[in-house]
Amino acid sequence: MSLNLEQKKAIVAEVSTQLANAQAIILAEYRGLEVSHFTQLRAKAREHGIYFRVIKNSFVRRAVENTPYSGLSDQMVGPLAYGIGSDPVATAKVLHEFAKSNDKFVIKAGAMAGAVLTSKEVAALASLPSRDELLSKLMGTLQAPITKFVRTLNEVPTRFVRGLAAICDQK
Repeated sequence: MSLNLEQKKAIVAEVSTQLANAQAIILAEYRGLEVSHFTQLRAKAREHGIYFRVIKNSFVRRAVENTPYSGLSDQMVGPLAYGIGSDPVATAKVLHEFAKSNDKFVIKAGAMAGAVLTSKEVAALASLPSRDELLSKLMGTLQAPITKFVRTLNEVPTRFVRGLAAICDQK
């Protein structure tokens, strides 16, 4: 079933709006992948707020023109699925984890704000801690000095009470 011009423009516009809010885009080849596996991947991508879709390469080429992702145009060859997300680490993690468990799903390339990434760089991005993990580590680091200070202040009256208790036990 072929699309008319208005439907094609709508698809390009939809991808353009997704790219406007995106921090990363990842391309993956899916030759020979079963529909049930693809459905699982779509559900997982949806959970993490990733726009994941199989789109004609020519539509995506038009959508990435004059954007920071225009360097990916050379990589858009063959049957590709596109993962577009606002969290680059989450996007890379979801697609990389799926690629590890399905050998027919191969990450081909990716891009982040003007930088084109190879599949190895996407894998390295996937190994980074997520935004939530980084924020929790930062909060723990910021709280450590304050917590230690409060414990130190609390130690003075605690020692005094222990000393009084020891004197009472002696008498």
